Amino acid sequence: MRLVLASASPRRLDLLARLGVVPDAVDPADIDEAVTAGEIPREHARRLAREKAQLVAARQPGTIVLGADTVVAVGRRILPKAEDEATARACLALLSGRRHRVLTAVALVHANGTLRERMSESVVTFQRLTPADIDWLIGRGDWRGKAGGYAIQGAAEAFVRALSGSFSGVVGLPLNETRLLLAAAGWRA
Repeated sequence: MRLVLASASPRRLDLLARLGVVPDAVDPADIDEAVTAGEIPREHARRLAREKAQLVAARQPGTIVLGADTVVAVGRRILPKAEDEATARACLALLSGRRHRVLTAVALVHANGTLRERMSESVVTFQRLTPADIDWLIGRGDWRGKAGGYAIQGAAEAFVRALSGSFSGVVGLPLNETRLLLAAAGWRA
């Protein structure tokens, strides 16, 4: 059985490798990731992971397709992926000195069309960030394209006071949940 990763994220590939899993193909799903009206963070992450997996499964019949999506949330507010410095700065200022949730949904479409999903929820607490701290983080550049404007596996880890949950889930693919989904689908490394 072929395994297809519905993601362009090199971090997800690296995380899968920790499980001894090398996808047979990588086929990024190019979907609209906009938040729909009234959508809460958990629903948003689930919907996007599901849509990514289902879109790629339709293009790659007879395969197992793994999709995922990570959302950084403060309360019901979903923080954007930082595509520019101003957005990254705004996200970091909002996260400074407070707790936030990181939700990563994983969806797996089996070759027979069966959809299975899992959710990882972690709580991350940043120390209070000074303007100099934010400047330093921005200067490192690893915020680009990251939900909430930071990469926990990068420079931002130096400012994490506490993490409850899955480190790999915060990076972008919770290994425990992913391993369970793959095993349930009968896929072996």
